[in-house]
Amino acid sequence: MKTKKIILFASGSGSNVENIANYFKLRKDVTICCVLTNKSDAKVIERCNRLEINALFFNRQAFSKSDFILNMLQSLEPDLIVLAGFLWKIPEAITNAFPKQIINIHPALLPKYGGKGMYGMNVHNAVKKQKETETGITIHYVNAQYDEGAIIKQAKASIANNDTAEDIASKVHQLEYEYFPKVIDEILSKQ
Repeated sequence: MKTKKIILFASGSGSNVENIANYFKLRKDVTICCVLTNKSDAKVIERCNRLEINALFFNRQAFSKSDFILNMLQSLEPDLIVLAGFLWKIPEAITNAFPKQIINIHPALLPKYGGKGMYGMNVHNAVKKQKETETGITIHYVNAQYDEGAIIKQAKASIANNDTAEDIASKVHQLEYEYFPKVIDEILSKQ
């Protein structure tokens, strides 16, 4: 049986990266080739060192002003590219080269609270400000627009009147940890 290869992109602490790595740790049929990050000081690099996963930092030149990252991705032949807290828009050359092979997790119920600048606490603060009664996650395919790709799965959590933005963030993180690895697994099993 062919081993399925995942490449992860992350910009921050890497908690989703670690959760995904732990989910697939004992699996012989799935491997995480590497984690790519656009921040040289991202905490995800420390996690990758501890988890013994290859990590690579790249700059905007390599990502969107040349074909360096595109060529690297093509040479690695991933079955799935997973954005796990990655904040840059994916260049069209990459989305065109990997149709229906790039997925993202968004910390809200799209199409609400999506688009440029809507990430992390920006989303949770906006949800709180609008007095929403529920929030959640959206796992979706990535296309050339921010947060507009076809939705794969959504999961919801209720918001109490006295929930802070931090409480909302915590509920969303729990959904991310529960569903993201499972959806990745389901996608890989259908390939």
